[in-house]
Amino acid sequence: MRAEDTLMFQEAASAADVVQAQLAANRELCAELGERLRRQPPSAVLISGRGSSDNAGVFARYLIETRTGLMVSPAALSVSSVYDRTPHLKGALCLAISQSGKSPDLVASVQAAREGGAFVIALVNVEDSPLAKAADAVLPLRAGSEKSVAATKTFIASLTAILQLVAAWRGDAELTAALDALPGQMRQAWDQDWSPALPVLEAAQHLYVVGRGLGFGVVREAALKFKETCGLHAEAFSAAEVRHGPMALVGKGFPVLMFGQSDETWDDIETLAQSFAERGGQVLLAGPGKPVAGPIALPAVKAHPAIEPVLLVQSFYRMAALLSVARGYDPDRPPHLNKVTETV
Repeated sequence: MRAEDTLMFQEAASAADVVQAQLAANRELCAELGERLRRQPPSAVLISGRGSSDNAGVFARYLIETRTGLMVSPAALSVSSVYDRTPHLKGALCLAISQSGKSPDLVASVQAAREGGAFVIALVNVEDSPLAKAADAVLPLRAGSEKSVAATKTFIASLTAILQLVAAWRGDAELTAALDALPGQMRQAWDQDWSPALPVLEAAQHLYVVGRGLGFGVVREAALKFKETCGLHAEAFSAAEVRHGPMALVGKGFPVLMFGQSDETWDDIETLAQSFAERGGQVLLAGPGKPVAGPIALPAVKAHPAIEPVLLVQSFYRMAALLSVARGYDPDRPPHLNKVTETV
């Protein structure tokens, strides 16, 4: 099997075209939603999602908190779906993120959020799904059919929908302009050579994936994809949290993949990467900064700092598909997993 022949590889490669069409199709809708959020400012934001959608929600949390100052919290879905409790959310915004929009616990969470007084926007790929019907408004992901079990283009479409919504909400001309350039930059990101990571990870059994701030959501997504498609135990940590104990495991030969974006967090990522390398760790550092001594540099496309995590995960997906096949896996058919997971 060639990685290039897998659905995961092909669908991830198509993400730039998906995003280009999505941004154009959703421009007017995002402007309307942004105007509504300015007219009726939410008191807080609740985010609902599972799996890759939950990782997209982590990205949304950092983006919204740094751009608006609002408190953002992930929803504990079982509070509604299992414990049958309705939260008090008068004046809040709920963002529900999903590819299929079918998971019962997610739908129950959204229904409870509406009953509790929240305005619900569903970011969903299936526009006639139960989730879409339960929401006040739908922001379509427009990723098209995704057949590989491992989500790639739908995850990226979730990130770009979040970016476009927040840019419209805040009237952020700089971020809006950056989004216009994103499809072309994504094509560049897909062509980045991350092959130096393959010898490090092909025989690995465990690794850390580390990032911080706006990049933490894609760090979590990368760790998930290592588990799903490569049979590789990967743990995601923020560059701060890993210092509170987990870094004790990083010694000679221990692999660490680090993502960094060109904002206030970069210096910390760079310092930690050098520290891990000095301990003998096999450190792979992906980011737009200049190569530093010690870590193995993985090239990245420089862009607006809020855009760079999207570009990093696009480069990562290509490497992950190659790694999956090199380790003897089929990335389209992870063991014991289905494309649509419905939890209660």
